[in-house]
Amino acid sequence: MVKEYEHLKVEDHGHVVICVLSNPPSHTFTSKSLMEVHDLLDQMEKKKDLRVLAFTGEGEDVFIKHYEVGELAESAEKNISEAKEIDSKHKPPKELHHFHKMLLRLRDIEAIVVAGINGNTAGGGCEFSLGCDLRIMSEGPYAIGLPETSVGILPGGGGTQRLARLIGSSRALDLILHARLLSPQEAFEFGLINKLVPHENFHQELMDYCSDLASRAPIALRQVKKIIHQGLDKTLEEGLLIEQEAFDVTMRSNDAAKAMRSMLDMEKDIEERTEIKWEGN
Repeated sequence: MVKEYEHLKVEDHGHVVICVLSNPPSHTFTSKSLMEVHDLLDQMEKKKDLRVLAFTGEGEDVFIKHYEVGELAESAEKNISEAKEIDSKHKPPKELHHFHKMLLRLRDIEAIVVAGINGNTAGGGCEFSLGCDLRIMSEGPYAIGLPETSVGILPGGGGTQRLARLIGSSRALDLILHARLLSPQEAFEFGLINKLVPHENFHQELMDYCSDLASRAPIALRQVKKIIHQGLDKTLEEGLLIEQEAFDVTMRSNDAAKAMRSMLDMEKDIEERTEIKWEGN
């Protein structure tokens, strides 16, 4: 039984858990939201049957508007004041430190993590989605991006690093330096979004997407996620060794044995039913 939260509404569907981010009317991400997601992850890491964890927004047209600006401003002012008093170097805001930890936990959890972007999202909201394994977004007059440079700061929740890894450094530089927001179609074409779905019945579209993932062999799901993330910071040779180890793990699983036996039976059946008889010279 998943506990109740102030800023999260959790739907447990067995292999799939959907977490609705709820902070009306601003739909911003706050330090309270952050701590609740950490607590949720404590529970999800112990959930043995979990295969897919999805996050989406409660607002009709908003995923996460952005990180709560008031909290960031207050933290920045405090850091500046302390630096003047003790002549020390600026320290990162405490909230962003925990934000980084949260996104790293999304990477490290065995379940596939999906961002269901049901509308507009920018700044910290976009960075939250970048911390997920996959992203689907609603079609419509919405925007996604990292516009921080337009107000004199830069993406501080991992956006500079994850966006560059996802779409390439040149495109990431262009988007961040120009504070450019992308439409859903542009985001899909850039490779930022994996799939676009109709806005109508978005929640069901998200559930169908997650259910399809959850229907796959669980050991293979976990291993693919693990080796792709681990291989990003490795040489090709090191990545191939990681892949080979994971391949050996999956080949020793009952899932693989059943699937390959089923495939052989299917191929035999197809061959018997589609034997081609050539006519003519």
